[in-house]
Parts: sequence; C-alpha cells; structure tokens
Amino acid sequence: MAGGSFAPAGVAKERAEQYKGRVTPYVVIACLVAAVGGSIFGYDIGISGGVTSMNPFLEKFFPSVYRNKMRAHENNYCKYNNQGLAAFTSSLYLAGLVSSLVASPITQNYGRRASIVCGGISFLVGATLNAAAVNLEMLILGRIMLGVGIGFGNQAVPLYLSEMAPTHLRGGLNMMFQLATTLGIFTANMINYGTQKLDPWGWRLSLGLAAFPALLMTVGGLLLPETPNSLMERGAKEKGRKILEKIRGTNDVNAEYEDILEASEFANSIKHPFRNIFRRSNRPQLVMAFFMPTFQILTGINSILFYAPVLFQSMGFGGDAALYSSALTGAVLASSTLISIATVDRLGRRVLLISGGIQMITCQVVVAIILGVKFGNNEELSKGFSILVVIVICLFVLAFGWSWGPLGWTIPSEIFPLETRSAGQSITVAVNLLFTFIIAQSFLSLLCALKYGIFLFFAGWITVMTVFVYIFLPETKGVPIEEMILIWRKHWFWKNVMPANPGDDQSNTM
Repeated sequence: MAGGSFAPAGVAKERAEQYKGRVTPYVVIACLVAAVGGSIFGYDIGISGGVTSMNPFLEKFFPSVYRNKMRAHENNYCKYNNQGLAAFTSSLYLAGLVSSLVASPITQNYGRRASIVCGGISFLVGATLNAAAVNLEMLILGRIMLGVGIGFGNQAVPLYLSEMAPTHLRGGLNMMFQLATTLGIFTANMINYGTQKLDPWGWRLSLGLAAFPALLMTVGGLLLPETPNSLMERGAKEKGRKILEKIRGTNDVNAEYEDILEASEFANSIKHPFRNIFRRSNRPQLVMAFFMPTFQILTGINSILFYAPVLFQSMGFGGDAALYSSALTGAVLASSTLISIATVDRLGRRVLLISGGIQMITCQVVVAIILGVKFGNNEELSKGFSILVVIVICLFVLAFGWSWGPLGWTIPSEIFPLETRSAGQSITVAVNLLFTFIIAQSFLSLLCALKYGIFLFFAGWITVMTVFVYIFLPETKGVPIEEMILIWRKHWFWKNVMPANPGDDQSNTM
C-alpha cells in the first residue's frame, strides 16, 4: 500500500520525500553517548570467557573445573564441562530476559532515557558485587544485577538510536550500538590478557572495570535529550517539536513532525501494547522480533565470544595464546562492524545478511572438518592447523560483524509502529537473552557431546536463517521509521497475512 485513507499504525500517508534536515553534531553526539550502552553488553560477553579460564578464579569458585583443567590427559572437548561454571555465565542473561519485559512500560511511560539510566545504575551495582565477591552466591547475585542492567539497556538504547537518527542514515547510526558492543568485547579481551598475570586478584579487576562503561551509560542517560517520538507520545508535543528541530538542524520539520504526531495519537489510543502486538497488522513485525534475535544467537557467535579462551585452550593453545587469540577475534569483530556502518544504508539490509550468512556457513564447515580430521580426544592441533583454525574463526567473526551482529538489533528496532515499539523491542531483547541463556548454559555440554559437530550444528542454523531472510524479510533501507508499516503491505507474502482494512484486524491472539 502506497498510502491511502486508513492508518493501521497511525500514519495516513507517505511523506518521506518531504523530510528535511541534515546530520547535526547534536544527533551524532547523542547517538554516540547512547550507544555506550552497548559497551556494557559487549564488555560482559568478552570478560566472562577470559575470567573463566583464569586459574585463581576457577580455584576459588569452581575447584572441580580447576582440577579437570590441570589433568594431563582428558577429553579435549569436555575439560570445562561444568553446569555451575555455565550458570556463572548464563545467569546474567536469564535476569536480563525478565528485566527487559519490566523495562517496556518504563521505556514507554517515562521515556527512553529513564530505562538507560536504570540500566546503568543496575550494571554499576553488579560490577561492584562481582569485584568484591567472596563466595559463589555473591558472584551470582552480581551477575543477576548485571543482567538487569543489560535488559534495560538493550531494550532502550536501540529504540533511542532509531528514533534520533535521520531516515537516510538510520542504519549506520543505529549500528553505533553494535560498534560499542564489539569495542566492549575487544576491550574486555585486552584487559583479560593483562589481568591474568596479576595473580591472584586479576579476575577481580577484570570484573570490576565493568563499572566504567556503566558509569558512562548512567551519566550519558542523565545528560541526553529525550527522543521527539517519546516526548510526543507522552503528550509533550511542543517540546518534541523543538527537539526534532534541534536534531535535524532546521525549522522545516513539518512532514516528519506530522508522521510522529499521527503515530503518537494512534499509540495513545492503544491501552495494551503487548496485547495489540499480536494483532494481524503487527504479525510480520512480531515474527521478525522473534526470529531475528533467535537466529543471531544460533549463528554460534556468542559461544565463540563467551568461551573463546576456553575453546582455544581446549584445542591445545596455552593460556597466553588462548587469550591472545580471543583478543584477535574481538578486534576483528569491532573492525568488521565499521564495514556494516559504511555500507548498510547504501547496499541495504538483505545483501549484508545473505552474504554474511554464506560466509559464516563456509567457515563453520571448514572448522568442523579440520577438527574432525586432525583433532582427537587426547591430542593437540599442530601449530599450522591451530593458526588455520584461528584464521577461519576470524573470517567467521568478520562475516558476523558486518551482517547478523548489528542487523540483528537494527532491524527489530526500526520496524515496529510507535504504539508497539517498546513492547516489540522488549520481545526482541527477551528472545535474544533467552537463547543466549540456553546456548551459554548448554554450550560446554554440547561441545563435550557433539565435539567438532558443534560447528556443523551452528552451520545448519545459519543455512536456515539465510533462506529465511531471502524469502521473508523486505528491504527497510531508506524507509522512515513511522512509515515502516507500509512495506509489509507491499511484500509478496506479508500482504496476504495482514488485514485488508483496519476494521478486519480484530484478533488479539495468534
């Protein structure tokens, strides 16, 4: 539908060509500060794997894992298989799942900034508890508080970025969240590489330094302006217009203002966003909110990032070499995100997702073949094959970094109409953290059971998701966020799913 008289999401007609404005320093700085929220997510992903490979940490909290690690001969794939150790990593994501749902009404009723600040404070508390932990209970409680912070931050920051960014650069600016995440991972890897030598308290410094990005996120949230969309949804129309004029660098914002105004008026007529999100008019977005984060985790990337030092040590790398190799993958991930930022608003979302998927499939299969042929239960890889494995894993991370890494967050944050945007983002974050929890909790056991087949397991899922994107995901490049509803009505499949008229859209359940 290219316009018309009905307004399923509060937007009566397309006005994209009338949008005025430019990229102002104001919006760039606001997006940079907000994206720091991604760094706490990345820092935790990177820090966990390094800390869980440090002997003083294992000896204090997981002595059975430490004893297994010290044995001269055991199954290479099973030496770290311990549910308590997995729980240390995964408890954060279970807490994040719950808190992301709690964050939705706060984000909608009190603004994006409120959730960003709440996330920063919670993460600050969690980092303090972890650094000072004297027993496993205190350690897990700290992880739970970190999870609450991540749940709030991941729920609010992508929404903030999507709403602040001008349409023609929304993809690139939204990816500042992923760039901050990857830089957080790389920073954590480098910190781990240094603190492992600080025996026996290096792990405390690694965990405690998470307070720094948390502090930046909290202060940034207090100083940031609220988005025009959120202000107008909450009734502050004049203030919303002034912010819109400031971030666009012009007073001629009538077209964009009208789109946001219509969307906010429709949003205020919806009393139950979570119930409304199941209506037929929102079904395509709901499907993407579930499958995009699911597939992002099923690439296997988090397993590599969480357990990179553990994984490389299992393959026969020494402690220093393992952390060095994981730092290398973190650097590759951060740099590859720049490729996506530079190309996403020119090439589009689909091209990056599909090309990245093909490269990731190839890399997973190659690693599986190398390990299957050359790596037995009680053997070590030769130096040449070890280097080859690291190179192929880096190519895998490179592909993820320009495709599913940033776009797994960008696409769900930009496709929902205003009235269900906060609820939709909560579902996206909750699903992401649910599957992150499942993979984090089960990866060490899967590695022990499937051995090199774990890489074929993930390759199979990447094949499925690449086909899914090719068939079901329309291109969202250059589409104004408040007019996004219209692309689903033009898609060959989704136009048959959505109701022909608003009056037909009465179903509240799937």
